[in-house]
Formats: sequence, structure tokens, C-alpha cells
Amino acid sequence: MLGEKHQLEFTLLNIGYAEHHADWNWKDINSPFARIHLITKGTAKIHRGGKTYVLRENHVYLTPSYTPHSYECDGDFSLYYIHIYEKLEKKSSIFDLMHFPVEIQSDDLLNQLIERLKAINPKRELSIYDPKSYDNSSELIKNIAFQNTTPIALEFESQGIIKVLLARFYAFTEPKTKQADARVLRVLDYIHTNIHSAISIDKLAEISFLTKDHLIRSFKKQLNCTPGKYINRKKIEKAQLIMLLENPSIQELSYKLGFENVSYFNRLFKKLTGENPSAYKRRLAHHTDSR
Repeated sequence: MLGEKHQLEFTLLNIGYAEHHADWNWKDINSPFARIHLITKGTAKIHRGGKTYVLRENHVYLTPSYTPHSYECDGDFSLYYIHIYEKLEKKSSIFDLMHFPVEIQSDDLLNQLIERLKAINPKRELSIYDPKSYDNSSELIKNIAFQNTTPIALEFESQGIIKVLLARFYAFTEPKTKQADARVLRVLDYIHTNIHSAISIDKLAEISFLTKDHLIRSFKKQLNCTPGKYINRKKIEKAQLIMLLENPSIQELSYKLGFENVSYFNRLFKKLTGENPSAYKRRLAHHTDSR
């Protein structure tokens, strides 16, 4: 399923080691980057998807990008944290394609690799642990720019370590479209490639060689939502990322993502994120200015 057009490339944003004392309690986190945690001492909880997972010592945890979640900790708790940003351009995210496990058992090799990743990437630690203080435009751009100054040998090594970590999780993945035939996969690929344009159900039916009704039924059965809802969710995720990396007006942003009606874009953004795009931009700016 991951062919040539799905070559994986990641940017390391943060890596560090932290010791917490009942102070790792953050709610409603939803970021454009993925998080990996290696637990070294104590326990905590992560709440996501209506479930609660207990974080245990010597286990590694993965939270994909755009996954709403919360943390809870009521005692001593230590961990390594890694934040990675998947470079996409016009292709599907690996997290769009596959269901990843939340937890895997760590071992000596993984522990050593994570320690090595930290050693070759100094100054990547978080200065403030509140996600609202580092999930902002200034911090993200700074980390991406910092990555571009990394010596190429260390960049190769960092990329290799990140891919080994993800490979351990990938060994236990399942395709999100496990029973999908080539026609539905073609539709998904078209959506991700053309997310900046207006995408009609008629066009999706045409490229899949299915009737609209058949396409909608098949898509909903395999992805638990209609093509229209899937497209809208991916467009709003892209809008959040653009606002982190750039500073477009709301009108520019809506047109950039193929919306002809700015009011509809505003309503959809608020429905899916809980706040309108103007408020989202102000919040990003506030956390950037307050650092």
C-alpha cells in the first residue's frame, strides 16, 4: 500500500527527557505533528478516542498527528518525548492510511536509539511543557528551520532512528481500508492529492467507475464516514497546518482550499475544531507573543 509515492520523510521538532511530579495534566491537545513517548518511570494516562490508556514503564507510545487527546498524571512520572512532523506536499499521510497501535514494548535497542537521537539533537528540549505554549506558529517554524541547519550526516542518522521507531509500530498496523478495492483507494489518493481544490462527488464517482450511491455506500462502510465528511475533515486539518506555517487572511485561506463561500468555511472550521478560524489565529498569535 505504501508505494513509491508514499516515501516517508519526517522532520524532528523536539526531543527531550522530562521528570514530572503530578504536573503532566493537559487537556484537548490536537496537533499537526505526531508524538512518541518512552516511559522510564512511573505511570500516567492518555485519553483518546473515548478510551483511557495507562502509560507504563519501558513501553513506547505513539499519538498520530491530528489525534485529539488529553494527559493525566497524579504522581512521579518520567519520559522521553519526541515530536515529529510528516512532510506531505501532495500525498497521503501514513496516519491516514494505517491504524497504528497505541503502545509497544520497548527493549534495549529502542532505548539506546532514543538516547542517541537526543544526544545528536541538542537544544531540542521543550522549555515549557504546556502544549498550548509550543503548539504555535513561531515554535513550529523555528524547529523546522533549526532542522534545516543540522549537519547532513546527523540528519541521515536522525531520519534512520525515527523510521526504526515507526517501523516497530508499523509491524502491528492494519490498513484503514482493509477490505477496500483499488477503486476506493484511487478515490482516497485523489482526495489527498487535490485537497487544495474543490472536490465533487461526481468526480470521485467518475475516477472510481462507480455510481455516486455505490461510492458513498462503499466509502462509508470502509472509512465510517461519507466522502464529503472525509474531504471536509482533511481540508480543515490542512487549514490548521497552513495557519501554523503561514499567515493568510481567512478569505485567502478558504479560497486556497477550494471553498467558494467563506461563511461556509468559517462554519465548518468551527464545527470541526470548536472555534472559528479567526479565534484560532488569535490563539496562535497569543501563545507566540507570550513566549
